[in-house]
Amino acid sequence: MNVRFETERLLIRGIEKEDLESLLKVYNKKENMKYVSDGTYKWTFKRLAEKYDRQNKNYASGFGIFAVEKKNSGEIIGEAGLFDSFEKQSILELGYIIDSKHWGNGYGYEICMGLINYCFNDLRINSVIARMYSKNIASVKLSESCGMKRINEGLTEKNEEYFEYRILNPLSQVEK
Repeated sequence: MNVRFETERLLIRGIEKEDLESLLKVYNKKENMKYVSDGTYKWTFKRLAEKYDRQNKNYASGFGIFAVEKKNSGEIIGEAGLFDSFEKQSILELGYIIDSKHWGNGYGYEICMGLINYCFNDLRINSVIARMYSKNIASVKLSESCGMKRINEGLTEKNEEYFEYRILNPLSQVEK
């Protein structure tokens, strides 16, 4: 098992073939995908596997999409990801999807803070970005509670309002 990092209750690790069935259930639940990209919630095993293969090309660099596993049960409750959206590798974008049956238990905060700490302490990233639809109030509040500041807002191609949040690595600020 390729563990990237741990939080108090979660293992954030590489996705293994046997995880795909659990993750497919997360992806095929409309409620889980409501605020994710285009909201598609009808996925096939093959399509999801291809997505992970595509997104994890740079996995050796420390970023990509990871499985989120509960330590106490081994249950896969979603995914967490770090993306080189800006093609700079000094700025990564974070994202996560948690199965709705686990919402409201603090896992989002644990994942978000874990990703930020992993970026700053292990990968030495200068800043972390999170983007979300403005109507995704839970993610907006979570970004703010993790110390992120809103730096941008705009409209998607489908005319939906989005927010962009950022947190800077305090060590990289001192070194500049």
